[in-house]
Amino acid sequence: MAQGMSLLTLAVSLPSLKPPQCFVKDVTKCAKASTLQLAVFYGALYTLAVGTGGTKPNISTIGADQFDDFHPKEKLHKLSFFNWWMFSIFFGTLFANSVLVYIQDNVGWTLGYALPTLGLLVSIMIFVAGTPFYRHKVPAGSTFTRMARVVVAALRKSKVPVPSDSKELYELDKEEYAKKGSYRIDHTPTLKFLDKACVKTDSNTSPWTLCTVTQVEETKQMIRMIPILVATFVPSTMMAQINTLFVKQGTTLDRHLGSFKIPPASLAAFVTVSLLVCIVLYDRFFVKIMQRFTKNPRGITLLQRMGIGLVIHTLIMIIASGTESYRLKVAREHGVVESGGQVPLSIFILLPQFILMGTADAFLEVAKIEFFYDQSPEHMKSIGTSYSTTTLGLGNFISSFLLSTVSNVTKKNGHKGWILNNLNESHLDYYYAFFAILNFLNLIFFAYVTRFYVYRVEVSDSIDKLAKELKEKTVSNVVNPKD
Repeated sequence: MAQGMSLLTLAVSLPSLKPPQCFVKDVTKCAKASTLQLAVFYGALYTLAVGTGGTKPNISTIGADQFDDFHPKEKLHKLSFFNWWMFSIFFGTLFANSVLVYIQDNVGWTLGYALPTLGLLVSIMIFVAGTPFYRHKVPAGSTFTRMARVVVAALRKSKVPVPSDSKELYELDKEEYAKKGSYRIDHTPTLKFLDKACVKTDSNTSPWTLCTVTQVEETKQMIRMIPILVATFVPSTMMAQINTLFVKQGTTLDRHLGSFKIPPASLAAFVTVSLLVCIVLYDRFFVKIMQRFTKNPRGITLLQRMGIGLVIHTLIMIIASGTESYRLKVAREHGVVESGGQVPLSIFILLPQFILMGTADAFLEVAKIEFFYDQSPEHMKSIGTSYSTTTLGLGNFISSFLLSTVSNVTKKNGHKGWILNNLNESHLDYYYAFFAILNFLNLIFFAYVTRFYVYRVEVSDSIDKLAKELKEKTVSNVVNPKD
């Protein structure tokens, strides 16, 4: 990432790496970037993409790994870790979208990119300096290889019957796992086909022919999370609307606040502020209130938290559809449909959908990353966390696909279509209503798959101890109420 940011800073700073300035109104007459300039610029962006893909799943994972699951107090702090992890990420986003954007627009791109590059270099130095003090997990080899061995072994023995007694399946002693700093996982009755991988047939003990029960259960756990992963694609698609259609709506409205003209894209800051506020309220108040009723150290389960986020996403699209319907009505009343002129409504009518999007993220996005980390096997945490980041990228692709598909389909048979360059002639209200239905169907799918989901067994009894403390505290408060 540091290399990518450094290259990007050079690309906007050195005259030889950027096209000459152009002041004519017709941009087609400006000098085009050379092959070298394009190569450096896109090379920097792709380097950043690769770096981000490598660091995002791993930084949060190594952060969570610093807490000892066998120490109840540390386990309690770990339950709040992802809340504050996400808080720090979006606090940085707020800084980037406000201070850095101002510097880039009013001072220059060189300083605008040099500052985050310098910050990234300082972060790397702090990370390296702290490395000797971190808790490190012993490498266990390639996750994909371990899973591939289970699938291949099961396919090779597809006709082999699985014994009814799970104790007859191949497994190592607990002492063997203890030597490697890992834990043995007990057999579960789900995805029985994969159990064939640990059926002992002959003397062939190749890792591609015979796997341990623990290896099989690790693979099962990663597969069991896939339906939950699929259920997060739709809300990730909704998030893509923040910087696309939501912003384009803002360009058609009155953006004046006194003498100041509000940039439509700046409304995205309300998503970030809303998320930051909701995370604090959730961690400091909501969890404590719910603990009294549920006796769950988390307040509510991770899947329940995700479900609340999905409900809010459905509500957002209902509100967005209603708001857009009202905007189109006002546009017709003032005769600005065909001209595509400004609709005499304040841009702040869009505020509810931006604020609720931050609220939904405080529930769904935080729970999502914690769920995939928490439910992944001990040596597959980074892959589990990458499930969470993968949905964000897929959400953007799905958003583009749906936009182009709906636009083309609704233009058939002589219709104008729902999505046009002139939003006053478009029907974004129908498009948002379609999203509301899609979110509702996704919510039903999520509710269905979670009915059959079985949480991974904890490696320690810390959660049970914390839950017991909550129950004892509640009983104590009932017996000895405060005056």
